[in-house]
Amino acid sequence: MEKIYVLDTNVLLHDPMAIYAFAEHKVVIPMTVLEELDEIKDRRDKDVSREARLAINIIDKIVDDASPKDLQEGVPIHSPESEKVAKAHGTLAIFPDQQITHTDNVPFLNGNHHHANDNRIINVALSLQATNPRASACLVTKDINMRIKAKGSGLERVEDYRKDKVLDDVDLLNKGYIAIEGRFWDTISEVNTENHGVHTVHKIQKSELPEELYLNMFVVDDEEFAGFVVNIDDKYIYLIDVNRASLMHQSFWGITPRNLEQAMAFYLLRHDNSDMMIMTGPAGSGKTLLALAYGLHVTMEEKRFNKIIVARSTPPLAEDIGFLPGTEEEKMAPWLAAFDDNLEILHGSDEHAVSSIDYVKQKANIQFKSLNFMRGRSFNNALIIVDEAQGLTQFQLKSIVTRVGSNSKIIVLGNLAQIDNKYITPLTSGLTYLVERCKSFKYTSIMHVNGIERSRLAEFAEENL
Repeated sequence: MEKIYVLDTNVLLHDPMAIYAFAEHKVVIPMTVLEELDEIKDRRDKDVSREARLAINIIDKIVDDASPKDLQEGVPIHSPESEKVAKAHGTLAIFPDQQITHTDNVPFLNGNHHHANDNRIINVALSLQATNPRASACLVTKDINMRIKAKGSGLERVEDYRKDKVLDDVDLLNKGYIAIEGRFWDTISEVNTENHGVHTVHKIQKSELPEELYLNMFVVDDEEFAGFVVNIDDKYIYLIDVNRASLMHQSFWGITPRNLEQAMAFYLLRHDNSDMMIMTGPAGSGKTLLALAYGLHVTMEEKRFNKIIVARSTPPLAEDIGFLPGTEEEKMAPWLAAFDDNLEILHGSDEHAVSSIDYVKQKANIQFKSLNFMRGRSFNNALIIVDEAQGLTQFQLKSIVTRVGSNSKIIVLGNLAQIDNKYITPLTSGLTYLVERCKSFKYTSIMHVNGIERSRLAEFAEENL
């Protein structure tokens, strides 16, 4: 059966490459969607306007010099993936929904001016369903209410856009470690142990371990064992035996770990063979404090980097930071106050705390940046800390990670329970995407810092409110 997918505007804004995601099937874009993209591309919201322009450019590239008749019937979509595997390509058609006329046998929605565009897009799917009885017409939209309206109007197939979901359940998200109940060695029948200098390395068959492991992951148990994955081949996992006591006695800039997850995060931050570290976890688990303490240590003591770039995305309602006084750094201050709070924790007990904090900012060359103005730049010899990454899309995070230049490292922080973007869920967050796509990259490390160390009230609120 032929499948026809009608795309809503929000799908193309969420993923401008969505047109390529429907394999050999037919993709239909209503004229109303093109009108909405045309309006959105000039908005002051830089993120959404950029994605609107990208979607328009992709459509233009596919359409090329097709005739009006061909464009309404469908032109071939030649995606990079289809060219590689030489499989059948889909088609893209533009539907002139302004030509839809009322007929008794099709339950078209009226032109309510408050929902005119949504209704016109739904009507396109209803029209295709009625005129193509041997095909399966499906409306694809990220608008929940629009999906309900479409079903209520008689549309048989309505779907959310799922290609960006890399997991079925956020609980399956890689945590950077696996925890074995009881004693780890009771679950292992055969091991080959070798000493390499000061390190003890255990060679264990993959089949002996309960979960799939990747490089730079930990294996811990309820006793005292902690192993760190340093190599993986076809049959074996190679674990360095890490002394748990030494893990707990690590220190950065006067900060020591308070729980095992923080201790493992310390170890990964210190790990030289890592270009990117992703730290997830609830509010109050110490993600920002650990990243900042590490940044000061490697910048001021070890002189590994020339500067610390601290960045986060300003919420959509506050994107126009130009209304705030001062330089970009001063304008970003309200959104990056968490870093000032953590600098106070690190230096608040100094005799002249304010002077100490100002000195550290200047000496470590800490620069506060808005993610909205980082595109097109390249950061060399820098430690980049990206905070509140859970509200970013896949494309926003990709555009940030690609800014990392030579001799630089990026630390991405986020809490999937605090997403404030209405178009993003924990399963479609760019942070989730980044973790799942990068977990097998040998120069990435991941850690879910679970313990809440801010206060007993913060711990109660995180678990019960």
